[in-house]
Amino acid sequence: QVQLQESGPDLVRPSQTLSLTCTVSGVSITSNGYWWTWIRQPPGKGPEWMGHMTVRGSTYYSPSLKSRTSISRDTSKNQFTLQLSSVTPADTAVYYCARFTETYSYDYWGQGTQVTVSS
Repeated sequence: QVQLQESGPDLVRPSQTLSLTCTVSGVSITSNGYWWTWIRQPPGKGPEWMGHMTVRGSTYYSPSLKSRTSISRDTSKNQFTLQLSSVTPADTAVYYCARFTETYSYDYWGQGTQVTVSS
């Protein structure tokens, strides 16, 4: 059974870097046909696609976040990580990791983790 689990701090200070890890079980993040994705949902707003990593390790980011976003992976731990730099209170959101498939759908999601940016 495929499972995704986000982990990281729930409070980040303004101007710092937010770092979240998604631990994947039940499938290798190097398996073909999947894109490993980060999505966030600020309070009262819709979900926002942040970026994803392909099975080959290539990354693609939202244009609005590209300058502050980095996605990396540790294949030995079957994890991929989001880093968002220079955070502001506007980055307060529930952050999700998810798997995107060749059928153009998200089939597995983490439970989401609330991150608050505040001094």
